[in-house]
Amino acid sequence: MHKQEMLEVVDEQDNVIGLETREKIHKEQLLHRDVHVWFITPRSEIIFQLRTKLKDSFPGLLDATAAGHVEPNMSYEETVLKECKEETGLDIDISKLVLLRKMKNESFDKVNNNIHRTIDRQYAYLYEGSIYDLQIEKDNTESFELWKIDSLHNLSEKDKTRFIPARVNEDTLNLFYKAREMLIDSAR
Repeated sequence: MHKQEMLEVVDEQDNVIGLETREKIHKEQLLHRDVHVWFITPRSEIIFQLRTKLKDSFPGLLDATAAGHVEPNMSYEETVLKECKEETGLDIDISKLVLLRKMKNESFDKVNNNIHRTIDRQYAYLYEGSIYDLQIEKDNTESFELWKIDSLHNLSEKDKTRFIPARVNEDTLNLFYKAREMLIDSAR
């Protein structure tokens, strides 16, 4: 029998108020915790992960380099380390991780007709290696793609459909400029 993934349900202040299955949380649009990590290269590029078409949410779309739900009794930072290892094969240096923002997020998944409601912490990480050194997580990721930060504001309508919509909205695009400023521009 397949074991159900359990996640913590949180209130608007990010306090844990219960434990439910991932399926129920998504179906009933319960607020839960999430992390997103954006690998930024010294050449002002972002590495996006192409999700497999088998994913139960946002299949076949470009997403953060690494992302995931915060599991019960784990911190956001512990989740970042776990997800980066699973989704890229890398043990990242937590001291080089930059918190960009913590926010309440709602994203609509057209495939499942669900709204994902999360308290989301988004981080940037200066990645100085090659995209070819990243290991693809089987059944999760198809590939990784490099995109210039400056090109993301001028995406064609066709290119926009390749991304999870929340990853290329104005607010997130501005976050990428903030990440570049914090990781690259300040080091110069």
